[in-house]
Amino acid sequence: MDKKITKDMIIGEILQINPNMAGVLMAGGMHCVTCPASQAESLTEACYVHGIDPDLMEARLNAFLKAMEEQQAQA
Repeated sequence: MDKKITKDMIIGEILQINPNMAGVLMAGGMHCVTCPASQAESLTEACYVHGIDPDLMEARLNAFLKAMEEQQAQA
């Protein structure tokens, strides 16, 4: 996997890697992806604000990236 999401990354930075990760964040209960604060908040900070386990969200985002890379490799 070329890119890996870490809990200290800013939400805006995560979305720059792959804008489709907004769906993963929203499905996990983080509906603030368009909020201006998302440009300055780390994944950990945003998870705590929304009562979400940051380790779980990090794992979900990385699983999404891995699946996208595998799908592109098969195309």
